[in-house]
Amino acid sequence: MSVDTPALQDLAAPDGVCYGCGSAHPHGLHIKSHWHEDGVHVVSTHLPGADFHGWPGLVYGGLIAMLVDCHSNWTAMAYHYRAEHRAPDSKPRIDCATGSLGIRFLKPTPMDVPLTLKARVEGEVGRKTRVLCEVYAGEVMTALGDSVFVRVDTAQLAAAARNA
Repeated sequence: MSVDTPALQDLAAPDGVCYGCGSAHPHGLHIKSHWHEDGVHVVSTHLPGADFHGWPGLVYGGLIAMLVDCHSNWTAMAYHYRAEHRAPDSKPRIDCATGSLGIRFLKPTPMDVPLTLKARVEGEVGRKTRVLCEVYAGEVMTALGDSVFVRVDTAQLAAAARNA
């Protein structure tokens, strides 16, 4: 990961308003995802703020789920761009939505330790794409995400939500 390289979120969706990963959300977490130098993984780091305590001294599990959800979604989208030989800032934009979100909490996650998320696509990149995401507190893996992301047309998705 290079801090000199713009995040996938900033390239592909600078107007994004998701609380977790939206670059334009005024109060959001602004999760930033980058291709790892290995060319396989997409990585992100996040230091949980004091508002995200679960048990004393431990990170709230819901925050971990949100980090895994947002970062894994961006991993799926990054793989779609790469499969189509396109830059993340090319048009039309590629969007995915969470089809299923699976989290296994392996160990308690301490506060005041930067979290590293390391994700990759498992299997084929398609309309439904499986992403595995490891969460580390320092060198210790504390959670593992196993989720599916569905490629969507956001205008159709919004219309379907209003007509539900």
